Amino acid sequence: MDVHIWSDVVCPWCYLGKRRFEHALALFDHRDEIRVTHRSFQLDPSRPRHHTMSRREMLKSKYQLSEQQVRDMDTRMEHLADLEGLDYHLTDAGLTGNTLDAHQLLQLGKARGIQDAVIERLYRAYFTEQRSVFDRDSLVTLAGDAGLDESEARDVLERDAYVDAVNADVLEARALGVSGVPFFVLGGRYGVSGAQATEVFTEALTKAWDEDRATTSSVERS
Repeated sequence: MDVHIWSDVVCPWCYLGKRRFEHALALFDHRDEIRVTHRSFQLDPSRPRHHTMSRREMLKSKYQLSEQQVRDMDTRMEHLADLEGLDYHLTDAGLTGNTLDAHQLLQLGKARGIQDAVIERLYRAYFTEQRSVFDRDSLVTLAGDAGLDESEARDVLERDAYVDAVNADVLEARALGVSGVPFFVLGGRYGVSGAQATEVFTEALTKAWDEDRATTSSVERS
């Protein structure tokens, strides 16, 4: 059964949702028969490429928050991440920017069969290590860490080889009515929006699996 996950690599809820889903999947009896594909979604595609700004300043402007409100929000997010075994460092040093190039590497990872390793490396770099996922030199190094060939990764970024694939993912998400991420589609039937509790993912996996098996059995009998 296929599971598709739309996310952005600078979305703290996306990394959290990925881990909660993985916790549910680890307990699922049919986990070895689940195929997970990570799909691209840009929270702010209008931002100029290779231009960065303070993440906290962006949040203050976008949501009309005070400095203290942003700091409190970051503290709560760090706590939630810690509960899932993730180590977030959300500080004044954090930057944000256009994630198109990071998503191109995610698409390259898909083509090379190591997509999960790529997205995991990008998440950890951004949320734990406060490294850039916008600068091409940094991205190429991170691609190598994840198991991609650095020369190929640089060539992909220089040629914008996977821009169309990224845009296709975004368009499909919009066609599904997705306006925020993470967004999970299980078995082509169930959509789960947000970094839900592990129990919610467990229930969704079970329902999607049961319906998928029922449909398969019906087709085989016909």
